Amino acid sequence: MARASELLAEHEVELLVRALLEWGGPAHCSDQLAVGMGFAGERDLLDQCQRLRKALGEGTPLGAADWARILLATEIVFVSDLAGSGVEWQTTTGRDDETTIRTLRVIQRKLARTVSPFYGKRPSE
Repeated sequence: MARASELLAEHEVELLVRALLEWGGPAHCSDQLAVGMGFAGERDLLDQCQRLRKALGEGTPLGAADWARILLATEIVFVSDLAGSGVEWQTTTGRDDETTIRTLRVIQRKLARTVSPFYGKRPSE
């Protein structure tokens, strides 16, 4: 269990929170993709993104599976034009692609040890 402030800088947490918000807006997730990301389905993804945004904002400790879900959901919503925000990322978030990818790479490195149990696996408790 780790708080966001123990792992990431404030602007990195803000990126994750904003990315999770995209799932309730321009991004469109199938049940199958949501399950692959470690959620029970699309409805659970939307509910859990709300819970995870709140936890990140309030500094609630999160387990490795939640960190893996946050990271994977962020990666997909940023890059995928089929399921995520994709080419509309900058328009919907106000964040340019170059800064986002640089920040995301830093987040990936910082979370590597935390999410390592889920490399190549579905994040689940």
